[in-house]
Amino acid sequence: MNERLENIISLASALRLASVDFEALYKNRDDLSPLAAVELYLSEQLKIKTEKQNTIRRKRAELPNEKTLEQFDFGFQKSISKERMLRLCDMTWVEQAYNICFLGPPGIGKTHLATALAVKALDMGYSVVFTTLDKLIKDLKTELISSQSKRKLKNIYKASLVIIDEVGFMPLNTQEANLFFGFVSELSEKTSMIITSNKGFDEWVDFLGDATITTAILDRLIHHCEIISMSGDSYRLSHRKSITR
Repeated sequence: MNERLENIISLASALRLASVDFEALYKNRDDLSPLAAVELYLSEQLKIKTEKQNTIRRKRAELPNEKTLEQFDFGFQKSISKERMLRLCDMTWVEQAYNICFLGPPGIGKTHLATALAVKALDMGYSVVFTTLDKLIKDLKTELISSQSKRKLKNIYKASLVIIDEVGFMPLNTQEANLFFGFVSELSEKTSMIITSNKGFDEWVDFLGDATITTAILDRLIHHCEIISMSGDSYRLSHRKSITR
């Protein structure tokens, strides 16, 4: 390694730039001008930085798994069209702080579609956080005594898109319903939410327990919202695998 290259590596380290394989980067590029060489080096730095940020965003998102629209069986689930989902992939609704609500029985693909939109948002550079309503309520209740809950909520409030899965599976008591109302109010008009629920909006009072709170929450959720009502048989049950088969 020549003295000049050692000096460049030292300077890059001092500037906290990512380490680069210079031999590979400039292989067969002896004709580069000094400015072109600098441009190539800075482009590589930007690529490394972008990949690192993407990795960090995905870790903070806490997705249960990474699903895509290409993996979704629109032939089986006919209550939602692929074209409608593709229109949502431009993420203009995130810029406008619009919400999306997937409603329908369990097993029909609501979480898959929500996750697919989350993956697309991550690919486009948006910050995303995934949680279930049960986990969210636990974090809201323990925010003042748990550093982990406080950190999770901090990430949620900073995110561009928040996915709240499994809304309606478990009933909430009065305190929990009020915490959920406060949370929705905090994000309303500022952060996009994707809600998946096994209950129609007319049934939300059953698990929230209070008509006034229910109305207040729905008023904030669906003011600017794409409501996607889904139906059909459970994909998991229809495609289950038997141990003895």
